[in-house]
Amino acid sequence: MEKSRQPIIAILGHVDHGKTSLLDHVRSLGSESRSSVMDREAGGITQHIGATEVPAKILNDLCAPLLGGKTFDSPGLLFIDTPGHQSFSALRSRGGALADIAILIVDISEGCKPQTIESLRILKDSKTPFVLAANKVDRIHGWHSEENRAMAFSIREQTKDALGLFEEKYWKLVGQLAEHDFNVERYDKVKDFTKEIALVPISAREGEGIQDLLSVVIGLAERYLSDKLSDIEGSGEGTVLEVKEERGLGRTLDIILHRGSIKKGDEIVLVTNEGGVSTRVKGMFSPRGMSEMRDAGNRWDDADIVNAAAGLKISAVNLEGVLAGTTIRVVNNDIERNIAIKEADRESELSIELSEEGVCIKSDTVGGLEALAKELQNIGVPIRSATIGKVSRKDVRSVETSHDPFHRVIMAFSTDILIDAQTEIDKSENSVKYISSDIIYRILEEYEEWLEIRKKEIEEENREDVVYPGRIRLLPDHTFRASKPAVVGVRVLGGKIHIGQRLLKDGKRIGRIKSIRSGQDSMKQSEQGSEVAISIEGVTVGRQIEEGDELLVDVPESHARKLTKMDLTSVEEEILDELMLIHRKDNHFWGR
Repeated sequence: MEKSRQPIIAILGHVDHGKTSLLDHVRSLGSESRSSVMDREAGGITQHIGATEVPAKILNDLCAPLLGGKTFDSPGLLFIDTPGHQSFSALRSRGGALADIAILIVDISEGCKPQTIESLRILKDSKTPFVLAANKVDRIHGWHSEENRAMAFSIREQTKDALGLFEEKYWKLVGQLAEHDFNVERYDKVKDFTKEIALVPISAREGEGIQDLLSVVIGLAERYLSDKLSDIEGSGEGTVLEVKEERGLGRTLDIILHRGSIKKGDEIVLVTNEGGVSTRVKGMFSPRGMSEMRDAGNRWDDADIVNAAAGLKISAVNLEGVLAGTTIRVVNNDIERNIAIKEADRESELSIELSEEGVCIKSDTVGGLEALAKELQNIGVPIRSATIGKVSRKDVRSVETSHDPFHRVIMAFSTDILIDAQTEIDKSENSVKYISSDIIYRILEEYEEWLEIRKKEIEEENREDVVYPGRIRLLPDHTFRASKPAVVGVRVLGGKIHIGQRLLKDGKRIGRIKSIRSGQDSMKQSEQGSEVAISIEGVTVGRQIEEGDELLVDVPESHARKLTKMDLTSVEEEILDELMLIHRKDNHFWGR
């Protein structure tokens, strides 16, 4: 493999299954043969932005016991370690996955978990070849581990009982993966790597089996990816991992360069939320020595030119609106610039089908947004709005107006919600649902659960009679529980109270009636003159409410319209008029 770049490797897996331990072990490789100040000339591990480069010399030395005198042709391996909660699906290279090969790490005792299943789905969709690392074999009862020993030798040294337990866990894992249409075989028994997924048992903590894992990864790359890895000539092309402010540098880009080269002064074309833009590289930096990438502070080394594959930090002007997970392209003339800007324009246009009615989705990257959209479209959920960034008040107001109550949902993948947006949801009368997670699988799961509950609520609302307005007083010395939920004794001063009704104090919402009891009996409603115990969600006695307080019992707007046409008592009319005045401060047409 002459003139080839090193393969780019991504590590995926469920939380606590050993991703960090494996990366930490990779970073420590060859440490005994290196001085404390490491550099590329000494053949040591090189840390980039979001990446760790392991050169061929260390790989050949480490895997020598398995190679029988042979050596690898690859110049090394580049492990990408995406910052924060960046999703693998967001890292794209010319439409495909940025990583050439992935390692999917699974706790051999715990097997497939939600993030494992999500990783499998992403790998299948992006057509990324991968190797399965069955981690934590050292925790199998009776297993004898030796630090940095090859698994090929380790298996021969285990007792029959330990191997029996290993086989049991191994076949259970094979069965779980078969359910997702993956044909798995232990790495030393694989006959055709294009039809079988190689499983390598490892202990990331002890370093046992790491040689075997790296040997399989490099072997796959050299055998099946030689054309892809030789694509290193010409202008640089990479993927933006993260856009952030850096002290002394201003706004910067952390990128992985997967093709060609890039140097100071080069013109680059980037993808923003408004299309392609052109700027020039002002500075390029890497963390000094082995500084941890997230904590390098001001310990940056200047770089004049960088060749693929590598991770680096770039500073330039006009980086506003650059989208993480998109392509950076080096251009050398007007023709290349025009082509690159057209490609960037296309990349900025989300390949998501939007509907007039549907849910709102948000993500921190283009790829993350498209991955969530694809899963929703697979289960028939229409999408009204799909944008990158944090959830804003505008997003909340957009879904609030949806005619379909099942579409008043905001789903946020790997992004946060702004404070004013959360406030807007809290005071919303239209039951806006906010779902947020760094795992698409969990977002879909929570949405399905909410959908079932909401359907039942709406069915009950449709079956029930009109909800009446009411006024209650919290009785002195009748606080049975202060919060979660608060349970208090009340007198119904006027109208009626129903389970599910919201309570108002001084015109502001403070909680909802969760249950009504009289002695040992549960009740759906209670009328004027009665004294009952009610539980109230969302309040604490002594904070939002006090004994002796008088609270209004609110009604839905649709019920208020019906109530104006009904025969009410004078007390009920008085309470309804008071509710109308409160709501019409914000909405002049409320209840009309």
